[in-house]
Amino acid sequence: MKAVIMYDSAYGNTKSVAEAIAAGLENSRTVPVSQFRSNDVSVGDLLVVGSPINGWRPTEAVTKALAAAGPDGLAGVLAAAFDTRVKLFIHGDAAKKISHGLQKAGATIVAQPMPFYVKGTEGPLLEGEIKRAFSWSHELAASVKALSSRKGIS
Repeated sequence: MKAVIMYDSAYGNTKSVAEAIAAGLENSRTVPVSQFRSNDVSVGDLLVVGSPINGWRPTEAVTKALAAAGPDGLAGVLAAAFDTRVKLFIHGDAAKKISHGLQKAGATIVAQPMPFYVKGTEGPLLEGEIKRAFSWSHELAASVKALSSRKGIS
């Protein structure tokens, strides 16, 4: 299995989270959304997609990339989503919308959408968020391993 962490980032915060996730996964790489192609991942691979919240949803580039995969373009791919957001009572949920887009493209979701928090519109990330992203990557790896074991995939 390989892991691809595809992200869009306006101020570098989402990129930093993507890099922390990649650092915690074996055989992984980060890919800016502008360079992502659905054939970057194959059946059994892990695709993690991240975006800042932009108008209560993922960026247009992330939404378009998922739509471009088509209804079965990510069939057999394992996936998870995250977003970066300001910690407010009402803030939108880009990660949930990304998860939905991944499912529409045929991916199997392996984790609940994950928010990572920034201080203000431009950041920086709140203290501890990079460590939390790294830890989440281990949870993703464990979920993938458990799912693969149940399905008899090595």
